[in-house]
Amino acid sequence: MLRGLRVLTTPAMTARRPSVVLIGAESAGKTTLAAALAGRHGRSSNVAGATTTVEAFEGEGLTWIDTPGLVRTVDAQTTSTTLAALDRERHGAILVVIRATELDADLAALLPLAAGRRVVIAVTQWDRVDEQAGPAALRTMQEHLDVPVVALDARRRGSDLDALRAAIDTARHLPQAPAVPRIGWRVVPRAGPLERRFLGPLLALALLFGSAATVVGAAVGFAGWLDPLVAGALRPLAGAAGRLPELPAALVAGDFGLLTMGPLLVVWAAPVVFSLAGLLAVLRSSGLLDRLTRAVDPLLRPVGLSGRDLVRVVAGFGCNVPAVISTRSCATCSRDASVGAIAFGSACSFQLGATAAVLATVGRTWLLGLYLAALLAGTLVHTRVLSRGERRAGLDVRLLEGPAFLNPPRLADVVGELRGVTRHVGLRALPVFVTISIAASALQATGLLDRLAGLASPLLSLLRLPGEAALPVVLASIRKDGLLLFADTGVADTLDSAQLLAALLLAGTLLPCLVTAATIVRERGGRTATRLIAHQIVLALGLTATVSWFGAAVLP
Repeated sequence: MLRGLRVLTTPAMTARRPSVVLIGAESAGKTTLAAALAGRHGRSSNVAGATTTVEAFEGEGLTWIDTPGLVRTVDAQTTSTTLAALDRERHGAILVVIRATELDADLAALLPLAAGRRVVIAVTQWDRVDEQAGPAALRTMQEHLDVPVVALDARRRGSDLDALRAAIDTARHLPQAPAVPRIGWRVVPRAGPLERRFLGPLLALALLFGSAATVVGAAVGFAGWLDPLVAGALRPLAGAAGRLPELPAALVAGDFGLLTMGPLLVVWAAPVVFSLAGLLAVLRSSGLLDRLTRAVDPLLRPVGLSGRDLVRVVAGFGCNVPAVISTRSCATCSRDASVGAIAFGSACSFQLGATAAVLATVGRTWLLGLYLAALLAGTLVHTRVLSRGERRAGLDVRLLEGPAFLNPPRLADVVGELRGVTRHVGLRALPVFVTISIAASALQATGLLDRLAGLASPLLSLLRLPGEAALPVVLASIRKDGLLLFADTGVADTLDSAQLLAALLLAGTLLPCLVTAATIVRERGGRTATRLIAHQIVLALGLTATVSWFGAAVLP
């Protein structure tokens, strides 16, 4: 299927120095290898180890070009991106990165892409290979292909990298129709409880969501402890800002002012973002994430997702934007369902933090579990509707080839993940946060925001919600921390438990936040984005009505 894909054009690389393009399967270690060869840290957009963009690493005299990983039989946009990079960098060498545990499969999939080009082969995960059989395999590849082959062992990292840099200078042309050697082995890790037919999926779901709930709960608890300290420190500044003229006072210390809303980024959002990012980095680096997603794969196929897609939905709880972008590596048949699941069900750190804060303010934190359960149920329905029957049938059962090896997580992987999250918050989230806070303050000062809320009031009455809930719902449709107005304006205190749960669900799911919506339009186009968001609106209204009316009979 790789040959039949349409090659997408991507921005031209700025480097004009000699280049080396790295190609390989997902999780083969290309990004880590490219960064190590260049002596730099990567900046690729990764979720769970899946690079989604072409990234250039400037080293001494060479540009190392990292590409998205190839998954056999998957017609993903990332595959097209890799093929485009190969076509564009025709004069550069190709570093084919294959896994020692999957020699035959990787050679068969990757060598045809490098035909006729100057090639060096790097074999990662060599420390998992038998010390007697390994050298014979290297000789077989070199004799059949007549190109340099370098094995990379994590125990002798420095010397192997030097050998690989030297091999680039001796790269040789691969024949136009290379004869793929057959090594005849596959190193398979020992199966565990996650590989059991019935126990595995249930255990995987419990581990994945249980660990996520634990770190999020700890982050929310820390935020609850930190919030009054920060509020107390800022109270004098807010009081001083209140003496400014009306519009500047609103911009600084109004309901949506920078001093009012700004601390949310540090107090409520940041702990959730970083805790989830750290968890995913640990799970990915240890190999456990691959096993978890493989185990839950059979449970998700009936709703149109694969186990690989679930990783992106979980990552969306940190931030929806990079999670939506990461769906470039999804199969075509599941990408829209994945985007829809993220936009509807992945309560980003702002949404989750604000929801927890509202519930804590009114002393009903026990509703958070019901909130997440309702999100899960709505997400399953949403993805089932978005994935047509033929698309569900098109999910290839070979997407996940076998259980990954388990090993201690690497500190460098966790630090790299947190560094990328910090960059995202500083360069993307913070400027948008400030812009929307200023815009919302201006709209409130002019009275336009109240008018928009007034237009929503008649609809809310059909959902058994008061008109006072309209303003938080409207603002949360722009940015999810607008949910805090349920507490700030005292609306939450007037609602029974069913109404409060329904109102939080409506505000959180009616629309993706402005930044996520713009990302969906950019990634999937206006027509597809409109369809996805329309489905989300209908489902959000239905879920809200169900919880509000039927929940009144069972919730205290």
